[in-house]
Amino acid sequence: MSIIAQHGDIFIILACAFGFFMAWGVGANDVANAMGTSVGSKAITIKQAIIIAVIFEFLGAWLAGGEVTNTIRKGIIDTTQLEDDPQLLVYGMLASLLAAATWLLIASMRGWPVSTTHSIVGAIVGFGAVGLGASTVDWGGVGKIAASWVVSPLMSGSIAFMLFKSVQHLIFENRDPFAAAKRYVPMYVFMVGFIVAMVTLTKGLKHVGLELGFGESLLYATGVGVGVMLLGGLLERRVGNERRQDDAFGFGGVERVFGVLMLFTACAMAFAHGSNDVANAVGPLAAVMTVVQSGGQVGGEALVPWWVLVLGGGGIVVGLVTYGHKVIATVGTGITELTPSRGFAATLAAATTVVLASGTGLPISTTQTLVGAVLGVGLARGMAALNLRVIGTIVMSWLITLPAGAILAIVFFFMLKGMFG
Repeated sequence: MSIIAQHGDIFIILACAFGFFMAWGVGANDVANAMGTSVGSKAITIKQAIIIAVIFEFLGAWLAGGEVTNTIRKGIIDTTQLEDDPQLLVYGMLASLLAAATWLLIASMRGWPVSTTHSIVGAIVGFGAVGLGASTVDWGGVGKIAASWVVSPLMSGSIAFMLFKSVQHLIFENRDPFAAAKRYVPMYVFMVGFIVAMVTLTKGLKHVGLELGFGESLLYATGVGVGVMLLGGLLERRVGNERRQDDAFGFGGVERVFGVLMLFTACAMAFAHGSNDVANAVGPLAAVMTVVQSGGQVGGEALVPWWVLVLGGGGIVVGLVTYGHKVIATVGTGITELTPSRGFAATLAAATTVVLASGTGLPISTTQTLVGAVLGVGLARGMAALNLRVIGTIVMSWLITLPAGAILAIVFFFMLKGMFG
């Protein structure tokens, strides 16, 4: 207990600094994934992507991020075994933040779209198993998270495949694709608004004091979907069908309609990403603050102050602005050639998968979900549409991430333990 009392202020300062570094990594690597399809398909510019990310990442984190923050904070290791040595949990969470952030810096410099969730979960498992003993790790919880790494890309890829096939059938194979786009795109806009609103209302608002039944949530989500659809319809009217010289098939007007739709899916993906991935930076930070402020109590309830979310949001924005362009290039143009219609299918599929997982408290990998969705869109056009060399590099970086996070966390854990005793 004396170590917590003696160095409590230093621990909180370190947690904030490492948390900001981790949030920077989330911005440099993961927000780039969330915006890669929109920028890669030229539906929005980098500047617009940053503005959307700032607003909707924060809203997602604040409104729907509580469930996943709890999983990261106390769902991976059994904190009750550390009641006699609470400082070990502090060292471990600090080491995990620093380890995951360091790996994300390396990956972002290389342009690899790795998973911040893999990084932080691997780091926490690493320090828990080696520094505290394998019995402290909740292997059942880790198994559920690991299963989601297979399920999430398969799920998002399947949804993206079906969405893009429906777009091809309803719009591109129609006699008048532009008129068909005007007719059917509002339906897709409604889906974006309804899905995000439904999952947020049913799962995400308990911690802000708003608990709604399923029927009420359905009603409100339908209202949100209709509102978003009407707004999309107003924006859609401004899109003309002027044909350019480089437009061989006459689909330019259709793609411009989907460009409007990509604005909505970019907002949905940013919201979904904020709800799931802010926990990677805020979860360990919340754990450290809870232990220090409670004088060494390990199982206390974490009240995350508003300024911690601002710190996390600020780090995400700085990361996106400084290094995000490298990973945006890999996801947006490296895997398969994206147009607004293909990007829409990938982004909506990924957002749906991430928001569903966020509602259930499962910290899935946004990166894997989005890459799975982009692969699904590519497969809908045939294997020749995929860049297998880039896909191989991405998969290799995913496999390295878990052990890299774990090894770095073990090193930093023993360094902190040596420094503070």
